[in-house]
Amino acid sequence: MTKRHASKYKIDRRLSVNLWGRPKSPINNREYAPGQHGQRRRKPSDFGTQLMAKQRLKGYYGNVSERQFRKYYAEAVRRRGDTSENLVGILERRLDAVVYRMKFVPTVFSARQVVNHGHVLVNGKRVNIASYLVADGDVIELRAKARQMPLVLEAIESSERDTPEYVEVDTKALKGKFIRAPKLADVPYPVQMDPHLVVEFYSR
Repeated sequence: MTKRHASKYKIDRRLSVNLWGRPKSPINNREYAPGQHGQRRRKPSDFGTQLMAKQRLKGYYGNVSERQFRKYYAEAVRRRGDTSENLVGILERRLDAVVYRMKFVPTVFSARQVVNHGHVLVNGKRVNIASYLVADGDVIELRAKARQMPLVLEAIESSERDTPEYVEVDTKALKGKFIRAPKLADVPYPVQMDPHLVVEFYSR
């Protein structure tokens, strides 16, 4: 097991949820945190509840750094409308998140890898930055040599997830369009996300 997989499974147990809704998650068998004192049950404080909400949302999108996540929050505050909805909309515009939503790959981590290795085109141009924010109407597709990758074929054939309404996908051509930024209710999170608590955490 790689270090990345090990820490990924540890995240599920630390947050006490099956964060990505995968059948192999260890939380399915051990519903308590890792470590010597993991089975102790303590009622979290308001700060602890807000912190947990932030860790869930941030952790769901893979290797997003704290600095980058704060940047997204600042941008969400700057925009008009509900800050928590804005934050979710920005996160869902990340190129790796869009590739994951289009079911071109099985996990958010493999989405980042595929983007970083230059296998993804946005409007016909190669983009290898996972945090690149796509715009409404952008066309995302996999390059020809990536279309026969085992993880891509696995994802396309999987019935684990459905594609949400804010993306259009042609699974045969491995090509899709990002329609619009979603609202919280539109995003198919496997667990409950509370972005309003994330806003409370950063506005303390």
